[in-house]
Amino acid sequence: MRVRVRFLCSALKPEQYPERPLPEVAFAGRSNVGKSSLLNTLWGTRGLARTSSTPGRTRTINFYLVEDAYYFVDLPGYGYASVPLKMRREWARGIEEYFRRRHNLRGVVVLMDSRLGPTELDRQMFGWLQELGLRAVPVLTKADKASQRELNQALKETERIGLNHPVIFSARTGQGKDRLWKAILELLKGEPPSGK
Repeated sequence: MRVRVRFLCSALKPEQYPERPLPEVAFAGRSNVGKSSLLNTLWGTRGLARTSSTPGRTRTINFYLVEDAYYFVDLPGYGYASVPLKMRREWARGIEEYFRRRHNLRGVVVLMDSRLGPTELDRQMFGWLQELGLRAVPVLTKADKASQRELNQALKETERIGLNHPVIFSARTGQGKDRLWKAILELLKGEPPSGK
């Protein structure tokens, strides 16, 4: 499936966000978890969301217009040890402001490496989203690189923190692509969370 998508803008401040009030879904995860590869796989395109072997490459909140009907929002990765602390704090403030002020945000797809399962930073992210009343879709990425033992452990850990049935995804094989699209479209149809 080829999806009509185009990059709109990069932002870190609310005044830089797109003004058209379309529903949107954000994508969050640790640096190098495969966020750009996942987005390119969903869109059936190459290189629109830039992939890199260097953690912390996405340094702004990047907005993409999809099918002229909704936005996909690529958030800076968290856990980027090689990035200066001051910059990490600026990104964290920018993301928090985005979560709190973006009224058309329908939910967040949270990516975790299937070889590692949820890390402490991932747990903090899910707790933060719950506190803000934002729906979350858990995704275990790089499934083709995980052993069955690693995948089973990741599933067990994910369920232990109350996240049942995460999407198991591989950008290389396309595993989980249809299931993730279904979850995203469900989010986009939903009403904004109460209080936002």
